[in-house]
Amino acid sequence: MLPSKPRILARVLSAMALTATLAAAPALTGAATADAATVSSGWNDYSCKPSASHPRPVVLVHGTLANSVDNWLAFAPYLVARGYCVFSLDYGQLPGVAVFYGLGPVADSAQQLSDYVDTVLADTGASKVDLVGHSEGGMMPRYYLKFLGGAAKVNALVGIAPDNHGTTLDGITALADLYPAAAALVASLPQGLQDQIAGSAFLSKLNAGGDTVPGVKYTVIVTKYDEIVTPYASGYLTGSNVTNLLLQDSCSLDLSEHATIGLTDVIAFHLAANALDPAHATPATCLTALTG
Repeated sequence: MLPSKPRILARVLSAMALTATLAAAPALTGAATADAATVSSGWNDYSCKPSASHPRPVVLVHGTLANSVDNWLAFAPYLVARGYCVFSLDYGQLPGVAVFYGLGPVADSAQQLSDYVDTVLADTGASKVDLVGHSEGGMMPRYYLKFLGGAAKVNALVGIAPDNHGTTLDGITALADLYPAAAALVASLPQGLQDQIAGSAFLSKLNAGGDTVPGVKYTVIVTKYDEIVTPYASGYLTGSNVTNLLLQDSCSLDLSEHATIGLTDVIAFHLAANALDPAHATPATCLTALTG
């Protein structure tokens, strides 16, 4: 028996509320101390010059309903402590909406990323950057690489729980074809969210002709407990220059879901750092959560 319309609508609303809650939790504390956090933690320092051991700046790309500070309060200092020049941007802002970004059309957000990378390259004197993105921030840069000339300026893209092939929100979006209430709700979402639904026109264009572009190394890190990007394996990419990693293959005890894999998970951080510096990669295990 198919679920009733009220039940379907309730599931849609619950999923959207969950997304907002997960993103809002750190934002309530982080946004108020944005300047202090970045300055004291050493990132977004435009006087930083990359070292010989880490010659490329790392640009961090936040997820939907997050921002350049809250998403990276743990990971940015983690990279700074390892000698990287680290930068983060805000993108996808809507008029009158503060703190919660990544809601504008994804193609427009990719142009914002393009402009920001140019700024970072000019200020640091580097020839290329590495990108690390969480959720939408792991998917959106692929548009920049594929359509906006980013492949010439990027060495590697690391996606943490990226929605590379969209999400069904546990199958809820598929029910929009059957239930007008669900369809109306989906249609009312900001364009940045609609672009991330599996089968959207944006994703069809992004993934047509292959997932990757030559010259860029791709790493995808996912968790099987992801409740936002569903199914979680839709985050994986296909290509000769791709490494797909399941967090639980490194530590079966790791229960991180969509938010925590990008916000606080040290094992995921370690895997991302390995991707940024593969010549000095070390194994990630459950003990990594204790040793860093």
